[in-house]
Amino acid sequence: MGLIDKLPKEQEPKKPWVPEEEYSVTITETYIRVEHPARKTEQVMWDNIQEIKFINTDDGPWFPDIWLVLTGKEDGCIIPQGAKGYQVVYDIVSKYDGFNFENVINSMQCTGNAEFILWFKK
Repeated sequence: MGLIDKLPKEQEPKKPWVPEEEYSVTITETYIRVEHPARKTEQVMWDNIQEIKFINTDDGPWFPDIWLVLTGKEDGCIIPQGAKGYQVVYDIVSKYDGFNFENVINSMQCTGNAEFILWFKK
């Protein structure tokens, strides 16, 4: 065994922990379901959505800091921006008539704790 063989082998760099990756979002034609190993499963039926908003927090980067909130009559779910499935849900709801894109921009410029109404059922 030579000197070169005794040197440590190059290791794969460790992937940084991303809290949003622990969320599982299931999207069907009838509902959106959000699951997380440490939280209660949340679900809302597409037809029952009454309000959509962003909640911004100052918790990042240790916790998700932008949440898409879908509130139904008796149910609802929150999806952290960056979770797998988030973009699909956002792309669907952003097509709702009267969706407030100005508040999307306001949310993206915000670094503190705030809520931004994006849509509500009339």
